[in-house]
Amino acid sequence: MLRVKVGDRAPDFILKDEDGKDVRLSEYRGKWVVLYFYPKDNTPGCTVEAKGFTEMRGEFDRLGAVVIGISPDPPESHVRFKRKYGLNVKLLSDPEARVLKTYGAWGKKKMYGKEYEGVIRSTVLIDPEGRIVAVWPKVNPSGHAEEVLSVLRERVKGQVES
Repeated sequence: MLRVKVGDRAPDFILKDEDGKDVRLSEYRGKWVVLYFYPKDNTPGCTVEAKGFTEMRGEFDRLGAVVIGISPDPPESHVRFKRKYGLNVKLLSDPEARVLKTYGAWGKKKMYGKEYEGVIRSTVLIDPEGRIVAVWPKVNPSGHAEEVLSVLRERVKGQVES
C-alpha cells in the first residue's frame, strides 16, 4: 500500500539516472511529474509499461509533464533497457529501495505461493507545486500510460479553468 496519499507533499529525493547523473525530484518543481515505480528492467510487464509511456511522451510533454520511472536496477541496466526498446522516459536507480520504501512502493508480494519483499508496481502524479494529486497503488501495466494521461488531462484542464 502506498504510504503517500493525495494532498501530501511529494517527498524529495536524489537518485542516479541512466547516465549516472544525480536527479533531484524538486528540480522538476513547476512541471507535472508522473513518478512510476516498477520491479525490473527487461521484464514483460515493465517493458509494456515503459513502452506505453514512451509512445505517449509527446502528449505528456505538451501537458508540461515529465515521466520518471524508478526501479532498483543499476544505471547500466537502464541504459540497456532504453536502447533495446527505444525508450525515451527518464529512469532512476534506487538499489537500496530508499525512495521505493518512502513512497510505499516496496513491500510483501506473493508469487507461486512464496512471500518475498519487492517493488509494488505503482504510480503517483505530482502537480507543479510538488503535491500528490493522484495515486495508483496497484498498476496493470497494459493501458496504464493512457490512464495516467487521462487523469493528467483532467487536472491540467481544471487548473486552466480555475
